[in-house]
Amino acid sequence: MTEPVIVGTDGSRAAAAAVEWAAGDAARKGLPLRIVHAVDRLPYEIARYPIPIDDQLDRAGRRILEEAEQAVRETHPAVRVATAMIEGDPSRVLRQESGNAAEIVIGSRGHGGFTGMLLGSVGMHVAGQVDVPVVVVRAGVSAPHGLVVVGVDGSAEAAAALTYAFEEARLRDCRLLALYAWQLPVHPFAPEITYDVDEVRKAQEDYVAGALRTYRDRYPDVAAEMRAVCAHPVAALVEAGEKADLLVVGSHGRGAVGAAVLGSVSRAVLHHAHCPVAVVRPPRS
Repeated sequence: MTEPVIVGTDGSRAAAAAVEWAAGDAARKGLPLRIVHAVDRLPYEIARYPIPIDDQLDRAGRRILEEAEQAVRETHPAVRVATAMIEGDPSRVLRQESGNAAEIVIGSRGHGGFTGMLLGSVGMHVAGQVDVPVVVVRAGVSAPHGLVVVGVDGSAEAAAALTYAFEEARLRDCRLLALYAWQLPVHPFAPEITYDVDEVRKAQEDYVAGALRTYRDRYPDVAAEMRAVCAHPVAALVEAGEKADLLVVGSHGRGAVGAAVLGSVSRAVLHHAHCPVAVVRPPRS
């Protein structure tokens, strides 16, 4: 059986945007779509203050799923759609669902007090923690740019991100920008060390070009551009994402708990990017 694109929804604007994005990706890839709503009863299960909420939660969940399914059938009638209402914490439910998924799509639900912080808790506890790509979608429709941006740095994580990005660009029939952001190393105990910036830049550009050669051969129909910039990776990727339909990053984290699995760059990009962001982990060895 073909593994589906799985999208989580809670009926919010961000979730609606995620459902629309997931339906479009499922249509491009010829995959079924599974829409999941997690019913989290824990906040209401306080023994001292019981609240008769079960029926309301179930009715609301069914309505959310029906509306999401109807929206997909109207915009992507050829996509095979299934829905599921599952009890449990949304993050845990989606992590469990990832075992039978091609990718996971969720909405960005950040409600913090810091301007530009877009990633909600569910995204933080799913992206980078499952074996399939996780796409975080922000609410709001923007005009298509015909561009997929991917961050590269020569690691196994970046190689997996490149593969995903080239495939997305091929399916979308759009351009691809492979971005390598680099910074001159700082030697606090040897400040007299200097660098030839042009020489360093040329070396970095040659490196990126070499990394892309295999993918260009594999995807000859994708117009791929490589760019090496002297800048912080987060700033460079977020800026490039302002004119992209999708921003793809690898997951570099090595931690075992919470968001530490993401790595600092992918976590910061998820917080600040204004386009959909895909976090891609390399296959397990």
